[in-house]
Amino acid sequence: MKKWKKAAVAGALLAAVGGLTACGNSNDSADSGKTEIEFFNQKKEMQPTLQGIIDDFEKANPDIKVKFTNVPDAGTVLKTRISSNDVPDIINVYPQNADFQEWAKADIFEDLTGKDYLSNLKAGSAENYAINDKIYSVPLTSNAWGFFYNQDKFTELGLEPPKTWADFEKLVAAIKDQDLAPFGLSLTQADAWTLNGYHQLAWATVDGGFEGANNALVHSPKGAIKTSNQDFQQVTHELDLLHGNGQKNATGATYDDAVAAFAKGDALIFPNGIWALPAIKNQNPEFKIGMFAYPGVNEGEELTVGAADLALSISNSSKNKEAAEKFMDYMTTKEAMQKYYDVDGAPTSVTAVDTENKFPETEGVTQYVFTDKQIVWLQKEWTSEETFHHMTVEYVNNQDAAKLAENLNSFFDTMK
Repeated sequence: MKKWKKAAVAGALLAAVGGLTACGNSNDSADSGKTEIEFFNQKKEMQPTLQGIIDDFEKANPDIKVKFTNVPDAGTVLKTRISSNDVPDIINVYPQNADFQEWAKADIFEDLTGKDYLSNLKAGSAENYAINDKIYSVPLTSNAWGFFYNQDKFTELGLEPPKTWADFEKLVAAIKDQDLAPFGLSLTQADAWTLNGYHQLAWATVDGGFEGANNALVHSPKGAIKTSNQDFQQVTHELDLLHGNGQKNATGATYDDAVAAFAKGDALIFPNGIWALPAIKNQNPEFKIGMFAYPGVNEGEELTVGAADLALSISNSSKNKEAAEKFMDYMTTKEAMQKYYDVDGAPTSVTAVDTENKFPETEGVTQYVFTDKQIVWLQKEWTSEETFHHMTVEYVNNQDAAKLAENLNSFFDTMK
C-alpha cells in the first residue's frame, strides 16, 4: 500500500512538473500577441482571491497575460523546477526558509534592492529578509503568534492581558483560583509544533530578540547551553507556567482538542498563531475573542514571532522582467492588497491598506507585525526545527531541566 502511494505521488509530481515545463520560463504568447508571465502560487486557500486580483491586473494591462500556476505539493514542485532551471517569472516563496536563502545566494532571484514599489511597504519589512544586504523578496503579509483569550470571562473575573511576565504568572494563578483551566493545550508529540512559538519567544524575550536568542542557541560554542546559565533558567521558568495548567487530559490532547477546549470555555487562554482563528470560530464560541503578545520580563518588552506568508520574488532568468515588475508593482498597491487582506486577515506590509477594526480578535498581536516587536522565526538560521518542537513538549510534561539542556546542545551542536 505504501509503495503504491509513493508511486502515485511520484507520478503526479512528474506529471505536474512535465506539464509546467512545457510552457517554459514564460515568453510572448504566440496566440494572442500578449506578453505572458507565470505566477507560481503556494497559498492554495487564497487561489480564488488571487485570481480576482490577477483579473484586475490584466484589465489594467491588456498587453500582459498572467499564467496562474497552482499545483499539489507546490513546495516540492518548486524545488524540482528550480533544480531543472525552469523558474517561474513570479514566485510565491517563503524568504525565511533555508532553501530560499540558498537560491538567493545562487542568483536564482532578481535583486530588488532600491525598487520604487518597496516604498509602498512598511519600513524594514523587506529588509528583514535581506541576503547579504540585498532584497530578493517582497513580503506582503505575515503570520504571527501569541495568546488567544476569552474576553468575556476576563471581564467577568476582572482580569486583564499581562504586560509583564510577573503579570502573566499572577493571571494564571487568578484563573486557577476560580477552579478554571488557564490554558488550552496539546501536549502530545504529534502536535508539538503548537508550542514552537512559546519556546522561541521565551528565548527571544529573555535574550533581547532574534539575534540574542540565536546567539545563545546556535551561534554559541558547542555545549554552551547549561542549566546554570541565567537565560536558560529564566526560559525553563517560563515554560514551567504551562505545566499542570492545561485543560483536563491536555497531555493526550490533539490540536483540535485544544481548540475545542478554548472555544467551549473549558480553558481561558489558547497559545497559538493567528492562523488558528478560523478553527476557533468554526466552533461557534459564545464569547468575544482577543489576543495578547508574549510578555517580556519588563513592560514594553513584549514580542510576537512570525514570518512572511504571501511573499513574492522575481526570477533572475525571466525573459519578461518588465512585465513581471509591473505585476510586482501592482501587488504592492491598495487596489490589490485590500482585496487580499479583507479575505485573509493576515497583517500586511502595504501601508495603503485599510486594516482598522477589520479583524479585532487578533489586533492585540497583529499590531506588532512589521515592527520591532516582531521577530522572524528563529529557525531562519537553523538547518531544521522539528526536534525543537518535540523537546519543548517533553520538557513541559516532565520538567527535566538537565535533559532539556542536553537535548538543546545535541540539536544545535550539529549546526555549529
